[in-house]
Amino acid sequence: MSQIIVTNERIINASPSEVYAVLSDYNQRQQFLPENFHNYTVEKGGHGAGTVVQYRLHAAQRERDYRLGVEEVIKGRVIRERDFGSSFVITWTLSPENGGSRTRVGVASEWTGGSGVGGFFERTFAPMGLRNIYDNVLDLLNARLTGEEKPALKTRLSKDLYIPLLAAGVIIGFLISRRRTK
Repeated sequence: MSQIIVTNERIINASPSEVYAVLSDYNQRQQFLPENFHNYTVEKGGHGAGTVVQYRLHAAQRERDYRLGVEEVIKGRVIRERDFGSSFVITWTLSPENGGSRTRVGVASEWTGGSGVGGFFERTFAPMGLRNIYDNVLDLLNARLTGEEKPALKTRLSKDLYIPLLAAGVIIGFLISRRRTK
């Protein structure tokens, strides 16, 4: 088993305090969640530390329920959302840019991956799917804060698909060579 870490980052044309106010208001979080998030509910609190939320995340062909507790690691700068039922953790980090008129918003998702063949595929493909989901979250957060239209989805073919395509090619080549030797 190994740690899987997926990171995303975006610069948003709003101050860190504006971004933090929206990001830490879990009662309004649905306004910038894409369609991958289902049955989002605030179970406890609703603003900042001590909040408990739950939702069902649909990614690729899988769905999973999450129930997360919120921690304010550094008030105004770092929010951590920790799943009660697994090792899954999401950390939001805000850094001022351009003298504080803009904010670099980072989101890192981390969990302990499976082992064996299933773990290999999880380490290979899950980061791509989750990165795309959080690209959408960051686009929607930007639109919520600035009123700017949601940017077009980014294509990352050359960077993000290189390793998975290479891995798929190696596996297919291995399977073909095994078939020929039988």
